[in-house]
Amino acid sequence: MWCRRLEGRSAVITGGASGVGRATAKRFAEEGANTICLFDLNEKNLAVVASEVEERGAKAISFVGDVTSAVQCQEAIDATVDASGRLDALVSNAPAHSSSPFLEMTLEEWDRVLAVNLRASFVIGQIVARAMVASGQGGSILYTASISAIGASIDYAHYGASKAGIVNLTKTMALELVGHKIRVNAVSPGPLDTPQSLAVLGSEEAMQRAREHWPLVPMDRLGLPEEIAAAFAYLASDDAAYVTGHNLVVDGGLTAHAYSIPEELLAQ
Repeated sequence: MWCRRLEGRSAVITGGASGVGRATAKRFAEEGANTICLFDLNEKNLAVVASEVEERGAKAISFVGDVTSAVQCQEAIDATVDASGRLDALVSNAPAHSSSPFLEMTLEEWDRVLAVNLRASFVIGQIVARAMVASGQGGSILYTASISAIGASIDYAHYGASKAGIVNLTKTMALELVGHKIRVNAVSPGPLDTPQSLAVLGSEEAMQRAREHWPLVPMDRLGLPEEIAAAFAYLASDDAAYVTGHNLVVDGGLTAHAYSIPEELLAQ
């Protein structure tokens, strides 16, 4: 049993039907959250996660919607406040992802990824911040960024730019909202064992190899969604009461490594 750092609190989690969002919803429920709004397009998966959340003692609100719609973002926030009487945390986690060389990337794909990852982060973050200001109780706004915000990933110009934008948005919001008792932070995962990674790698066999060995990561494995959920639980809790404007990197040491001299050169 986890410690109950989120006792009686409410949260909205976008991208809550799978991966990091699913793990975070379960962790928040285990830590005592009483109302969790799961915001996602995948209605079938939402039903599964809602059941998992309620098994852990929290009320689940399944909101089938698109984070690129400001109207639907407002409706999800209103539904949470109506159900719980308060809004304590947002985890903005809904992802958009694709691979394309820079010279071949279409404007449509650039716009799609930026709309889901960055524009939606601004829209729902602003709606949540306004609700928290109106309540006078403050709260915690959290974003899923990426180590792609820190360094470049070939064929992912749109994704990296959107995630770098989220990190800067996080810092700006933190400074502007601190007077309202609202903390704003991001978590930047490294490579994870999620459905998104499976889609990139293309097969379960390749995914299993990645689980067992990921050579660029000092810990030599993929991260788990539960490990990102643990970071979000910390940042949403009073244990992080003095933490705002921070981008918490959770990557098994990947970005700590700049370079090493190849062994074949040392042997000469």
